[in-house]
Amino acid sequence: MPASPPTPAGSRERQVRHRAARLEDWLHDLRERWARRRGHVPTVVPYTGYGSTEWVRVLCRVLLSRPIAPDEPSKRRRKRREQGIRGWRSFTSVPVGDVPVIIEIGGERIEVLADRGGVVDTRIPVSLSPGWHQATLRTEGSEPVEAPIWIVGPDVHFGIISDVDDTVMVTALPRPFVAFWNTFVLDEHARIPTPGMAVLYERLVRAHPGAPVIYLSTGAWNVAPTLTRFLSRNLYPAGPLLLTDWGPTHDRLFRSGRAHKEENLRRLAEEFPDVRWLLIGDDGQHDEEHYANFAAEHPGRVAAVAIRELSTGEAVLAGGRSKAEQHGADVPWVSASDGSTLADRLGEHGLL
Repeated sequence: MPASPPTPAGSRERQVRHRAARLEDWLHDLRERWARRRGHVPTVVPYTGYGSTEWVRVLCRVLLSRPIAPDEPSKRRRKRREQGIRGWRSFTSVPVGDVPVIIEIGGERIEVLADRGGVVDTRIPVSLSPGWHQATLRTEGSEPVEAPIWIVGPDVHFGIISDVDDTVMVTALPRPFVAFWNTFVLDEHARIPTPGMAVLYERLVRAHPGAPVIYLSTGAWNVAPTLTRFLSRNLYPAGPLLLTDWGPTHDRLFRSGRAHKEENLRRLAEEFPDVRWLLIGDDGQHDEEHYANFAAEHPGRVAAVAIRELSTGEAVLAGGRSKAEQHGADVPWVSASDGSTLADRLGEHGLL
């Protein structure tokens, strides 16, 4: 797939844009003019990407923020460049759409356009060795930032796709309040890791060297830096976060979290045709259904499904348990309330 060109995809989108999206664009334009008058400048917030030895998927977002002062201490400057816009400011900062972002990686240099929400999600053909690499990103005279990229080797045939809320961290909130929590309680120290899950993930990557670990969530891109710090602080393996952009789309009032997960599962299956996936989620609502459908659509592509069982209280807050009953006879399904027991049950199927 060729890289996204700086072309008029956005102009076609405007012709069929939903009324709510047009209103959102008008508000963004108003806020952008106001922020620029205050001296705010475009800032690239980098996200972890992934790829094969022949291509990479680069992810970032462009927001307006206060410029870094020339006399700011070098340590603080470096921290701001690496972590981007933090906390509630990541939600109040103005996204900058339809601006060119220059990406440099592996000797390749390409320019792409951010979408109307300021998000860049593009695939670039490039030859790289397996392991970690860095893409350099910049826009409109901003300081360059580094985006880590995990390259999956051609000899890797096992990967992990994991949910986030109630799977790697204990949310323990009613679903309608999860978005509020993620917006205003963004300090990673305030989040509780799910018992035993970090150890489970670490054992899995040791047992399967080179395996990608991809965190797939319906959360907003705004929380990506905080979630990345949470995962690192609690010793989860590093990996890409595939999140979404809240708000209306060109044809819908609200984005579909279900569609986001389904589309990314299918995309990963197409991008890595030789990888069998361990799918990890929880039984609060839809993970089991998503994974059962994926296993049915892609026979032989699922190594196993591991489901974290919510406590009775967590299940009530989550809006109930999944009603999925058809798990598929050819796919091992294991479930437990903690990572340690899940590890034991995955070991019984030869995955640990």
